[in-house]
Amino acid sequence: MGSKSDLHIMNDAAEVFKEFGVEFEMTVVSAHRTPDRMFTYAKEAASRGIKVIIAGAGGAAHLPGMVASITTVPVIGVPVKSSNSIDGWDSILSILQMPNGIPVATVALNAAKNAGLLAVQILATVDDSLTIKMQAYKDELRRKVEESAQDMDN
Repeated sequence: MGSKSDLHIMNDAAEVFKEFGVEFEMTVVSAHRTPDRMFTYAKEAASRGIKVIIAGAGGAAHLPGMVASITTVPVIGVPVKSSNSIDGWDSILSILQMPNGIPVATVALNAAKNAGLLAVQILATVDDSLTIKMQAYKDELRRKVEESAQDMDN
């Protein structure tokens, strides 16, 4: 994440990883305040075994795109509505409007949970146990909706 103030949002991705038994790390890497740290982190990610990066950032939100420009690892951007944000739109557009050649998968504002789920789905393409867990998760979502519908129909 770009700042420790994003932790309350980014924790939602961590909770998803815990639920699915996926190892992860969390750290603060600022594109603006610690560019050398960002370059090193992004350049070394693949060699350290990282398979997906979730980068959350508010304001100008350059972190996801800059990381994606340096690494071959898929990057998922989480726009964060921060104290200096323009209702989050600056973050959304900064992450969403990447130039061709530098893709960043972008989730909704403050949607770190969806970023975590997307990361699990990416990892599940090569891990059958995660595929099974993801199917069970989706089955449970469906069951809850069907239960709610049944409650309303009665």
